Amino acid sequence: MDLTTRTKTADRSRALRCIVCGNRNPQRFRTRCRREDCRVVECLVCSFHFIPFRYRQSIDYRTYKSADVAAEVAKSDKWLKIQRNLLRYRLIRRYRSSGRLYDIGCGFGHFLLTGKQLGYDVSGAEMSKTNALYVRETLGIRVDEGDFLAVDEGRQYDILTLWDVLEHMDGADRVIEKASRLAAAGGYLFIQVPALDSLLACLFRRGWWAVGLDHVNYFSRRTMKLLLDRYGFEMQKTVPSIELKNILVYVLLPKLKRRKRTPQMTAAVRQKAFNRMTPKPMWMRRVLMTAHNAVYACLCLLSVADEMIVVARKRPVPFMGRHDGSQAGPLPSIPKGKPW
Repeated sequence: MDLTTRTKTADRSRALRCIVCGNRNPQRFRTRCRREDCRVVECLVCSFHFIPFRYRQSIDYRTYKSADVAAEVAKSDKWLKIQRNLLRYRLIRRYRSSGRLYDIGCGFGHFLLTGKQLGYDVSGAEMSKTNALYVRETLGIRVDEGDFLAVDEGRQYDILTLWDVLEHMDGADRVIEKASRLAAAGGYLFIQVPALDSLLACLFRRGWWAVGLDHVNYFSRRTMKLLLDRYGFEMQKTVPSIELKNILVYVLLPKLKRRKRTPQMTAAVRQKAFNRMTPKPMWMRRVLMTAHNAVYACLCLLSVADEMIVVARKRPVPFMGRHDGSQAGPLPSIPKGKPW
């Protein structure tokens, strides 16, 4: 092997690391999907799918949402946002009806606002400066701005949540490890992520809307369980989920814009379009939410979904894995019939 080949192999080895099982052997990965700007790789040890870090080095979540987006969010209907988040609390309250709740990647904070109204002691972490400022100044909720991994560990929480966050994180294993240290004994972790083994992901395969540079991790129920097990969490339940708003603003609206040959939609344009579609009279909003909840319930009951909500509980014993790649024991063999 010449020097050039050895250098390329070494660079590839550094770039490829499975966050689920710790695999770093470049021969134990294969490309499952190629896109114009990236490729999706599968770990042959545990079947986890992800986008290698080198494709994402230019993405900075500190400026993920602009001031224009925050202005449009401020104009949006908070009542509708609270009603949508009540569905999440309906699940959470089956396990904990009160306590300290910490939302990792809290966005514009409407989930925390809903929890505050329900009596939870809420706070969160947010990397985006624009989002964090909105949560503090507009909603009046405490938020740790910056890297979640740097959050002080002097306080523990009964509930930690990761709503549509973990798929964006290159170091998702370190996030779960940190969450394990912040979780109180018997505390709960709620995670929502796009599900690689969901019906819609299997149906659309490489055309699935979730595939792209914005999402680095593609979890199945199996790989999520393996990751949680490494850091002391017992996965207790998975629930099919689908974000109807996301389907509207990320799938349907862009297609409509392309037909009209208008410029590509930005986050601010998406939010503005959604605001225009939001009915103003309260009776119309109530009808809209009733219809939304009915459609959501039916789709989830039939498993017509593209995401999953994971409920996990911290075990009373110390976790056995570390983010450096070591693990407690051998992983089970890869099941046949993967979605891609």
